[in-house]
Amino acid sequence: MKPARTKTPRKLLVKKGSQTSLKDPVGVYCRVRPLSLPDQECCIEVINNTTVQLHTPEGYRLNRNGDYKETQYSFKQVFGIHTTQKELFDVVANPLVDDLIHGKNGLLFTYGVTGSGKTHTMTGSPGEGGLLPRCLDMIFNSIGSFQAKRYVFKSNDRNSMDIQCEVDALLERQKREAMPNPKTPSSKRQIDPEFADMINVQEFCKAEEVDEDSVYGVFVSYIEIYNNYIYDLLEEVPFDPIKPKWNSCSTPMRNTDFVPPQSKLLREDKNHNMYVAGCTEVEVKSTEEAFEVFWRGQKKRRIANTHLNRESSRSHSVFNIKLVQAPLDADGDNVLQEKEQITISQLSLVDLAGSERTNRTKAEGNRLREAGNINQSLMTLRTCMEVLRENQMYGTNKMVPYRDSKLTHLFKNYFDGEGKVRMIVCVNPKAEDYEESLQVMRFAEVTQEVEVARPVDKAICGLTPGRRYRNQARGGPVGDEPLVTEVVLQSFPPLPSCELLDINDEQTLPRLIEALEKRHYLRQMMIEEFHKQSITFKALLQEFDSAVLNKENYIQGKLNEKEKVITGQKLEIERLEKKNKTLEYKIEILEKTTTIYEEDKRTLQQELETQNQKLQRQFSDKRRLEARLQGMVTETTMKWEKECERRVAAKQLEMQNKLWVKDEKLKQLKAIVTEPKAEKPERPSRERDREKVTQRAVSPSPVPGDVFKTRGGGQSVQFTDIETLKQESPTGRKRRSPTAAPAPPDGTESEWTDVETRVGCSVAVEMRAGSQLGPGYQHHAQPKRKKP
Repeated sequence: MKPARTKTPRKLLVKKGSQTSLKDPVGVYCRVRPLSLPDQECCIEVINNTTVQLHTPEGYRLNRNGDYKETQYSFKQVFGIHTTQKELFDVVANPLVDDLIHGKNGLLFTYGVTGSGKTHTMTGSPGEGGLLPRCLDMIFNSIGSFQAKRYVFKSNDRNSMDIQCEVDALLERQKREAMPNPKTPSSKRQIDPEFADMINVQEFCKAEEVDEDSVYGVFVSYIEIYNNYIYDLLEEVPFDPIKPKWNSCSTPMRNTDFVPPQSKLLREDKNHNMYVAGCTEVEVKSTEEAFEVFWRGQKKRRIANTHLNRESSRSHSVFNIKLVQAPLDADGDNVLQEKEQITISQLSLVDLAGSERTNRTKAEGNRLREAGNINQSLMTLRTCMEVLRENQMYGTNKMVPYRDSKLTHLFKNYFDGEGKVRMIVCVNPKAEDYEESLQVMRFAEVTQEVEVARPVDKAICGLTPGRRYRNQARGGPVGDEPLVTEVVLQSFPPLPSCELLDINDEQTLPRLIEALEKRHYLRQMMIEEFHKQSITFKALLQEFDSAVLNKENYIQGKLNEKEKVITGQKLEIERLEKKNKTLEYKIEILEKTTTIYEEDKRTLQQELETQNQKLQRQFSDKRRLEARLQGMVTETTMKWEKECERRVAAKQLEMQNKLWVKDEKLKQLKAIVTEPKAEKPERPSRERDREKVTQRAVSPSPVPGDVFKTRGGGQSVQFTDIETLKQESPTGRKRRSPTAAPAPPDGTESEWTDVETRVGCSVAVEMRAGSQLGPGYQHHAQPKRKKP
């Protein structure tokens, strides 16, 4: 046999150094959780800080004929069972938070089998906070003193931010505080004891080189991807009495306040970044407030009890931290009111649902459907990684199937170069998870070969740095006592030496007394000058206070007027909003009615087309029938014309025959009258009769029309009673004589010839068959003559 021909390996694409330096590989880390029971069989061993080794469990060796295989996988770093949350945060999440504060995006997601510790790694447990609370704590430790006032930044529905001035932000804060259930600031709110231990981070962590000439705002959002649908976990749906909700049967539900959550859609903004349209974004000012928002959404997340995990995540959760940064103006007092100067960076913390096999989870019904959707989305993520790796390694240009899943479609910008991507692979070393852990390791091996473009640094503004503290120093406090004391002491003359070396020294003390008297005199003068200056300053201060008070009263009056105008405008806006909702409801009803009418129109058009087709078929059948009838009429007309012509010809022949018969009778009568009476002839013999028959003269042409049927043999038939030949049939034709001869051999019939003779006249009628008979069928009628 010929050896099998191997396939030529694909040639790797040679990359240039400049292009390689602009890309970073996806950082993949591995974390091994401890076993639940100490006597469980372990199939994963940590070799060093970058390598793990998988051992085939004992049961699998027996099933595979004793085949023992050990596989090693390398990662950027491996964290063993004794790794703390702080160590994991410092290596994985700390650089992402630092990039977030400096205007760069980041994506961190945990991946693994159900029960491998993904949620514990991301959220943490009481007394040991996970990556999410530590990220929040580092953010607020870094920008705590540089945060903008609440509602200065305001999110819109186009994945961007708007800037409000201080007055508008103040009015909105007053409006929110005047609401029936105002939100208490986080500093005055008591922390929920349910998660108080999770956010109590003892280690202080702060980013370096924070831009002090900017103000910051933090917005958080929390969504989940369940059965490939996106739901907002922070959405609070109020009951709307104007616009009723619709159920699955397209009928309104007016008598209930329950409104099921509505799935959200993915949109693309002007910068081609994907975002969830209509997602709730909450502005937070502290770690406690941010984690409370997270915990409120966490309670709505879909979890279920499965065979493998008591609280198994049935959806992918995404917690987005959006940091908004805007520079101060040239005075360093207010935010620069230019929307183009806003820098928005986002850190997405993703807790993926665990991949699982249904034969192990014993899932049925909804749990089976959820598991199928989870595995499908994770398979799409793996396919995207494989296509990206193939495109980068071999220079192909295959389309990455981001749109096959909402999970990959949401984060396609990160893989296209909008930020760093980090993945923590969580594994459970127990033997039952060996096959799933093997698939997870293979996926991680493919993922860490994918390279993501490095984001470009963004310049914030071109203003002079140090604006914040320079203006504060220039407007510092006036009349500070240490500063005045230092100035006063520097203006006094120096004291002479007061050291007494001799008992008889009489110069040192007088000089000291003189210097002190001068100081006292200067002090009195300075006190008087200080009193004069203080009186002048008090007068100026009172004038300034009165001017400020007048200005404040003027501003307050203007603010009251503006508030009245704003209140009227808000009432008008509310009225228009209600009217808009009513019109929207009417539009929906009209759209439904229009849809029904359009369906009826389409149905009637189809029926009309069917009737038109049927009518066209009837018209075509009618035309064919008319053509057929016309042909039949033409054929019948021709037939009857021929029949008439034949009857006319037959009538003419009949008339000629009657004329000939009359002529013949006249001839016979003439012959009878003119001939003398002959003697009685002798009876001729047979031989003589035969000779006469052969020698007789040719008779006149036979009479057309009715003739006799004759016997064969050419014998003549003579009749003495001609009336017996004139028996007519019921149809008017001459009946054949019963004594007539049979039909000739060729099957033709002879017809009678109507011959009228007188009594005693014997006429021989010649028989014809058709137009001409053969020899032996000609008969002659001769008058009886006496033999001479």
